[in-house]
Amino acid sequence: MKIILKKEVTNLGEAGEVVEVKTGYALNYLVPQGYASVATVSALKQHEETLRQRAHKEAKLVADAQALAAKISAVEVKLSAKVGESGKLYGAVTAAQLVEALAAQGIEVEKKNVTVPEIKETGEFEAKVKCYKGVFATVKLIVSAAE
Repeated sequence: MKIILKKEVTNLGEAGEVVEVKTGYALNYLVPQGYASVATVSALKQHEETLRQRAHKEAKLVADAQALAAKISAVEVKLSAKVGESGKLYGAVTAAQLVEALAAQGIEVEKKNVTVPEIKETGEFEAKVKCYKGVFATVKLIVSAAE
C-alpha cells in the first residue's frame, strides 16, 4: 500500500515521501498515529503540487542565503580586546562579539549560526557563518590589542 508520510519515521523515510508499506502497518499504525495518510490519486496530486511550491520557495531561500554569504565573505571584521603582557587575551573572542560587529556593518545574523574558533591571542582568524542549510560564509576576523 502506498502512503504519504506526514512525519519522519525511523527506517521508513522523511516527511513528504511517498513509500510502499504493508497494508496492516499502514492502516493499523501509521495512519491512526498521524504519521502518514493513504496515497489516493487526489492526495498524490495535492502532494505533488505541495512539493512543487516548496521547491520554488526553497530555491528562493537558497538564492537569498547565497547572496548573504557573498556579502558576509566580502566583509572584514576588526575586534579589539584587552591583552596581557604575554600577548594573550584576558578573555576570548566570542560569537556574540562577532554578531555585534556584523550588525554594526548592516549584516544581521543569529548568534547560534556563528562558529568562532577558540581565539586567545591577537591575529587573523576565520569564522564560519551558517546562512541556510548547506550555505556557509567565511568571515575574516582580525583581533588586535585594545589601547
